[in-house]
Formats: sequence, structure tokens, C-alpha cells
Amino acid sequence: MTKNERRPETKPGFVYLMANKRNGTLYLGVTSRLEQRAWQHREGLMEGFSKEHGCVKLVWFEAFDDIQEARRRELQMKKWKRGWKLELIEKDNPQWKDLFETLF
Repeated sequence: MTKNERRPETKPGFVYLMANKRNGTLYLGVTSRLEQRAWQHREGLMEGFSKEHGCVKLVWFEAFDDIQEARRRELQMKKWKRGWKLELIEKDNPQWKDLFETLF
């Protein structure tokens, strides 16, 4: 890279799972601002699937240094069986607590 070429800016990213209840409907998403996005889901400001199904509890998330890595992980996880996602939640959050408050 020459000194006149700019290195693309990277920003952190998160893959997250929202749920409406334990073992209920799951929503998988990616964002660079997890606190804001989780709040939007909680307040019903995200139109579409998560709002229709009441997915307002942040039950799992994974942080990445680069949002592109988070997007790749999301695409990978979208191909997963539901059971694999449930195992991931149970491993890190066996009580299915809403993790929103832990972000602050």
C-alpha cells in the first residue's frame, strides 16, 4: 500500500440473537452498535420479523473487531439448524436472561 492509498476504516461488529421467550422464536442479526439495535428491538422500532414475533430479549451475542467478520459469521449461522443456535444460547446463557442490561 502506498502512502497515498487509504486503508479502509474498520469498525467493530456484533452478531446477536433476540428471542421472544425461552426456546421461542429467534431472530439473528448483525450490527455495529449493539446497544442501540437491542434497544430498537425492545421498543418495537425494528419493523419486520422481530417485531411481528415479539423478539425483544437479547439472549446471545458475539463481538468482532471488524463488522465484515460479523457479517460472515451471521451468514454462516443463518445456515445453521435451529438446535445449534439453541445450544449456543444454552451454553452461554442457560437461564435465557435478557442481556441488554449487561451492555452498560
